[in-house]
Amino acid sequence: MSPADELVHFRPDLLRFARLQLRDDPLAEDVVQETMIAALAGRRDFAGRSALKTWVFSILKNKIVDAIRSRERTVNLSALSGEEEAFEEAFDRLFKANGHWKRDNRPGDWGDPEETLRQAQFWQVFDACLNHLPKSTARVFMMRELLEFEVDEICTELQISSSNCYVILHRARNNLRGCLERSWFGPGES
Repeated sequence: MSPADELVHFRPDLLRFARLQLRDDPLAEDVVQETMIAALAGRRDFAGRSALKTWVFSILKNKIVDAIRSRERTVNLSALSGEEEAFEEAFDRLFKANGHWKRDNRPGDWGDPEETLRQAQFWQVFDACLNHLPKSTARVFMMRELLEFEVDEICTELQISSSNCYVILHRARNNLRGCLERSWFGPGES
């Protein structure tokens, strides 16, 4: 398979990630195209210390960060609050009035995390769980955890308060935990 063919194989995943972060289809297309051009141009510099897909995604992440930082337009996350309300209600049902976990909703034992992370299938399940988050929640989570934006940068970009950002991140992590427990770690393993 030629280098160009390998990159074309990654394109749908790259585009989905870029669309979620940028919320602008033409800009996402441009960023993915720039990523593919940069990857082809820098193919000789790829040392093979990581998977090719990981290397290409790191290029994409940098292109997305550049696009977000250079864009003058911002997205008002509070305008997307409709999907957040249902998520908030489901989240709040996990806890007692004093803020402690309800007995049946406590996080379970996940076993050996290092072994799990080595399993490629885990990342497919993680990706599916991430895709089930409300889009605005997934966006904040990915900006923080994958693009490594600081909280104040996320707040500025999305015009939200830092406390709101922390709540969204907490809910995203909790929802991902629950999804992974149901979909990956299963009842016999948690």
